[in-house]
Amino acid sequence: MVNGCKRVRRKTKSLNEGRTGVTILLSKLTSKAQTVIPREIRARLDLKPGDVVRYRHTDAGVVIDKLPPQSDEDALASFNEWASSADDRAYADL
Repeated sequence: MVNGCKRVRRKTKSLNEGRTGVTILLSKLTSKAQTVIPREIRARLDLKPGDVVRYRHTDAGVVIDKLPPQSDEDALASFNEWASSADDRAYADL
């Protein structure tokens, strides 16, 4: 056990449905909706502590990838819904 969690090792299995190079890796969801990204995936995406992982829901499923580093450290730097001059005037007194 590590930090009260049981360590489970699973073998990597290849999916043979006419697709080549497809690998299935499993991880278990905790009661707090947390999971461990498998070592093979972390290595392939070059994930390091502090990296941001992006989840994109598509018609084919969920795509997980590494969010490219932003020049601005603010995670909401690209959020510009209320960035007009009218909004600046309206919220100036807050």
